[in-house]
Amino acid sequence: MLHMPDRMSRNLGRGEIRVSFEFFPPKTEKMEQTLWQSIRRLEPMRPQFISVTYGAGGSTRERTHATVARVVRETLLVPAAHLTCVKATRAEIDEVARSYWHAGVRHVVALRGDPPEGIGTRYEPFPGGYENAADLVAGLKRISNFEVSVSAYPEKHPESPTVDADIDMLAAKVDAGADRAITQFFFDSQHYFRYLERVQARGIDIPIIPGLVPIHNFKQVAKFAGMCGASIPGWLAQRFEGLENEPETARLIAAAVAAEQVTELVDQGVRQFHFYTLNRADLVYAICHLVGIRPPSLETELVAEESQE
Repeated sequence: MLHMPDRMSRNLGRGEIRVSFEFFPPKTEKMEQTLWQSIRRLEPMRPQFISVTYGAGGSTRERTHATVARVVRETLLVPAAHLTCVKATRAEIDEVARSYWHAGVRHVVALRGDPPEGIGTRYEPFPGGYENAADLVAGLKRISNFEVSVSAYPEKHPESPTVDADIDMLAAKVDAGADRAITQFFFDSQHYFRYLERVQARGIDIPIIPGLVPIHNFKQVAKFAGMCGASIPGWLAQRFEGLENEPETARLIAAAVAAEQVTELVDQGVRQFHFYTLNRADLVYAICHLVGIRPPSLETELVAEESQE
């Protein structure tokens, strides 16, 4: 478990910070090179785990399994494989889960998944499949003693009528055995804190880890936010306004936005973060540096400097 040098804790008031990272499996050789460059760059940050996303269908599923298996073979990182209920029977999903276990994977991110026809269409359970994420969590726990993470939605899932309905589903996932929840990304931290209060008032006591996405491309992130029910504050859109052809400036703005959000959350006592990396490492690396998570060699140097003062 990572401990920052005392000087970092004293000056920044951070305490112990833990992070985890999400990646997606590559579709091409070039994307695979980018993915592994990013994994290797972030590996020295000693994340609690790294998750690898999963899509319905054979090719995507196989890419996820191949990526996770390589993480187990070639790194000291702890992999968490995504698994969804989409387009598969219980038996097929159970087989995938067992294959993960045999590959050395002990942590699964259990999700219902998006409707096969796309976000915005009605979700229907697959015939003979798991009905929802809570059902999937229970199934995983029956197969073996997986550590299971699930999703949470501070601004509610797009298909939920209310936040309370979302919390009902989270409670069902916890009752089924979920160990932690990771939130959909958000940009207004008050959404997270209000949601946390409501979750705790329901007696849900598993960790609710904030999920954050560094803005590598504002237009792309804004489009994705609209699809998944995450709001874009007006002040955030204004910061990126007019920078469509100014990538370097947009990059600086993105770093400042990420720094502000993480600092605000840390100042309010948050000590765990999950980053949606989009397979790009630079901004995430910078955020880790900001909160005092450094490669071991640099951390040792800081401790040595402290002892000499």
